[in-house]
Amino acid sequence: MRSHSCYMLAYECFKATDDRKLDTESCVKIVLRNKNLGLDQYRFLLQTMVNSGLGEETYGPRNVLAGREETPTLMEAHEEMDEIMFGTLDNLFSKTGVSPPDIDILVVDVSLFSPSPSLTARIVNRYKMRDNIKSFSLSGMGCSASMVAIDLVQNLFKSYKNAFAVVVSSETIGPHWYCGKENSMMLSNCLFRSGGCSVLLTNKPCLKHKALMKLKHSVRTNIGSNDEAYGCCIQIEDQQGYNGFLLTRNLTKAAAKAFTMNLKVLVPKILPIRELIRFTVISIWYMEAKKRLKKGDKILMISLGAGFMCNNCVWEVMKDLGNGNVWEHCMDRYPIPRKNMINPFADKYSWINDERLNFVRMDLSSIILS
Repeated sequence: MRSHSCYMLAYECFKATDDRKLDTESCVKIVLRNKNLGLDQYRFLLQTMVNSGLGEETYGPRNVLAGREETPTLMEAHEEMDEIMFGTLDNLFSKTGVSPPDIDILVVDVSLFSPSPSLTARIVNRYKMRDNIKSFSLSGMGCSASMVAIDLVQNLFKSYKNAFAVVVSSETIGPHWYCGKENSMMLSNCLFRSGGCSVLLTNKPCLKHKALMKLKHSVRTNIGSNDEAYGCCIQIEDQQGYNGFLLTRNLTKAAAKAFTMNLKVLVPKILPIRELIRFTVISIWYMEAKKRLKKGDKILMISLGAGFMCNNCVWEVMKDLGNGNVWEHCMDRYPIPRKNMINPFADKYSWINDERLNFVRMDLSSIILS
């Protein structure tokens, strides 16, 4: 049974260069380029950006920042993925000493980008991996895909002993930027940003002492047979022909249902009887991301995505974790105390909600820019 274990040896997060930073001023410039928007859309976007919790240190794709969101190219989509995949993998191989030919299993998950040759083939070609590597490309699963990838590796480890696996999780934002005016489709522009991560996993018992975490449980729930759940998070075209990602009001309902069904399976596996009783009253989960994880701590990872799916897994921390990552330079500033929280969008553009503007016909973009 020990050979069936799944250990996380290392992971490498992606942090874009500063020229891709999507701060308030950059967001406003992008919004104002969309000539389909009116006062109602500006107000909706302001409310969404304020409520999203996104700060000044998120990153966007180069083609959108450069004003080419309406004419994305395949080359730009590949460049966006290459920067994430190869940047994190280079660092992962360098830090761990594991070389690309050592990898037995490769899984890449990305929600909306499925080129040919596949992204896994692109990685195999770049690093000249073995010809018998087991490679899998996952697409169309939304934000739940990373947990699907982990669960896939865990199951493959039951058949392949003493193996190394790499999971690369990311998304391409550039080719899928919505340029229309439907509120339910503009949400994705406000909520998602550029990022990614590469993870090195193994089931080698001899490397247990080097592991950061051990996968204890994983549970996948798919309620796609329900029509409302299936359509609550879906890629479509609007009436003007603009392609985008529709998020409906049924999303929260579907998420709650899938999450509840998932926990009914997961919770009995991880909590003793006394905690099960407590769980029915409270259910508070959190993860410390500020170098405070200690040996024996349990981490619940939750992912929800199109389909509709809820995939959760539980990791056990194998050693005290104190190493920083690419976000180390700003981690000490978060979370921001509520009393000190000043949203830059609300601070600069709350005047858009002034009811007196309802009776004025003018070019709001010129007012905002001035």
